[in-house]
Amino acid sequence: MAGNQRPSSEIQIRVNSRRGYNAVHPVEIDATTPQQLSSSAAAAASPGVLREVKHFKKWVPWLIPVFVVANTIVFIITMYVNNCPDNSDSCIAKFLGRFSFQPFKENPLLGPSSTSLQKMGALDVSKVVDDHQGWRLLSCNWLHGGVFHILANMLSLLVIGIRLEQEFGFIRIGLLYVISGFGGSLLSALFLQSNISVGASGALFGLLGGMLSELITNWTIYVSKFAALFTLVVIIAVNLAVGILPHVDNFAHIGGFLTGFLLGFVFLIRPQFGWVSQRHASPAYDSAPVKSKFKTYQCVLPLKNIYGYSNKKENRNYPVAFFGKFIFERDSSIGTAISLSWLTVGLVMLLRGVDANDHCSWCHYLSCVPTSKWSCKTEPAFCWSNQVGDQLNLTCSSNNKTSTYTVSNPSSSRIQGLCTQLCS
Repeated sequence: MAGNQRPSSEIQIRVNSRRGYNAVHPVEIDATTPQQLSSSAAAAASPGVLREVKHFKKWVPWLIPVFVVANTIVFIITMYVNNCPDNSDSCIAKFLGRFSFQPFKENPLLGPSSTSLQKMGALDVSKVVDDHQGWRLLSCNWLHGGVFHILANMLSLLVIGIRLEQEFGFIRIGLLYVISGFGGSLLSALFLQSNISVGASGALFGLLGGMLSELITNWTIYVSKFAALFTLVVIIAVNLAVGILPHVDNFAHIGGFLTGFLLGFVFLIRPQFGWVSQRHASPAYDSAPVKSKFKTYQCVLPLKNIYGYSNKKENRNYPVAFFGKFIFERDSSIGTAISLSWLTVGLVMLLRGVDANDHCSWCHYLSCVPTSKWSCKTEPAFCWSNQVGDQLNLTCSSNNKTSTYTVSNPSSSRIQGLCTQLCS
């Protein structure tokens, strides 16, 4: 062919390398006439017919919204169980009845009491170790300390989680979320053994960690690589920095982030665009050298990566499927080994009653740095009580404050609530 004309049988595949585009768009053929395109015989003979091949499936996100609804329902149930009017005389938003909030001095997040959170499954190390309630390592991720707490976490979950679920599907992101939450709870329980802990922050940081490892693993797919990396690192650093403030469980953040970062190498790997474009090219181009599906650095970490494609070009319909959508491919894995080792060793240490602070004298600064403005001492409230008729006398053990309340036959949760206010 002379000049710039192309044969009518030629087809060009243009793969948009910008991250987030999910289709291969063939380029129009210069020599193909409208008459040729209208002819079914010509269409069958020529591979140049326009078509769109979707090689990265775009998932419809539904699991993340379900998580948000589930967290909200659990919070409403927690407020119902809390029943502030029966346990305190100074509830906030009393017009809400039993859904009203604990006094601001007791819970500045507008939420339930710590006793109610314990009843609902908050992370309490003594109950996990002594009472064998290991399920609290998972249940605490679905509880929140107050309205402000759940609003911040759920908005973050929607922003981060929906984008990930659209690209990688509900199975991978669901597993990443739940396992990261467990990892965050585990590290928190090893270091913060005198506090109760609730919140989805560990799972959220797991999604952030997964995003970082996904960016590293699929580096060649991104156009603005360093801009994306810089933005993500800044977001992670700022959130971890906030964690050094008092009453914030930064160990859950760190544990969730590290777990998600390692799992991201397993769950969130993408084939290279060169392999994808060759896979969807015309049969006339099968004689071209077979391109590698993954770069060498992508194959270092994953063990059982979940993909939507077979690794063999000549066997595109490999029959081993997972829920009809995914294919497990076996490779050597450092990431999976480290993840499983950390979760297993950490759980064994916790169930044996190991306090990680005994083996790391400075690690407590990762969760709270004391300054002249605040203290990092978060000992649970304890009071001496004396009931005479309708008079209840309480003395806080930490600050020696004493107060008298007029209450008849107070429940243990009512006394604990009054004690918490007195010691605050």
